[in-house]
Amino acid sequence: MKRLFGLAFLMLCLFSATAMAQQENTEAEEVTDEEIEKFASMKDSVNHFMEVKQAELESMIKENEVFDVARYNEIKDAWGDDAKLTEIEITEDEKAEYSKIMDTKNSLSDVIKERMISLIKDDEVLGAATYNKVNSAMKTDPEVKAKVNALIAEKKSARSTEEEEAE
Repeated sequence: MKRLFGLAFLMLCLFSATAMAQQENTEAEEVTDEEIEKFASMKDSVNHFMEVKQAELESMIKENEVFDVARYNEIKDAWGDDAKLTEIEITEDEKAEYSKIMDTKNSLSDVIKERMISLIKDDEVLGAATYNKVNSAMKTDPEVKAKVNALIAEKKSARSTEEEEAE
């Protein structure tokens, strides 16, 4: 009985040591430059998509036929306070238009999140395993984080230069 207990304990220790070694190997697994490049490209793509959507929202406000930007800001400041809305004499058309803009604004985060998830899940773009690996490495290794951020900045700068030349 003691031998059986000792053997079971020894096996348990062996399995624990193996599991710990595998975990250490996973943690110590190096992030490649290719993985960092893919991650940075995905982040840059999401950032650019977000910038485009933000510009669309700004255009929606600036080119609005119901109110101008100053009136939009006045409504924005009063929104949610019925007394203030009455004080600024908001019309039903203005309420409807402001609500439409707010709905668009609120849906942006969902649209951006969906875009990011689709890029992460696409193995040709990045892949979930690579995303998780690089994201974890960024949290634990400042050097990896710096590389990713530098690449994202570089890609943004290159994109900005291309857009300026296209204009």
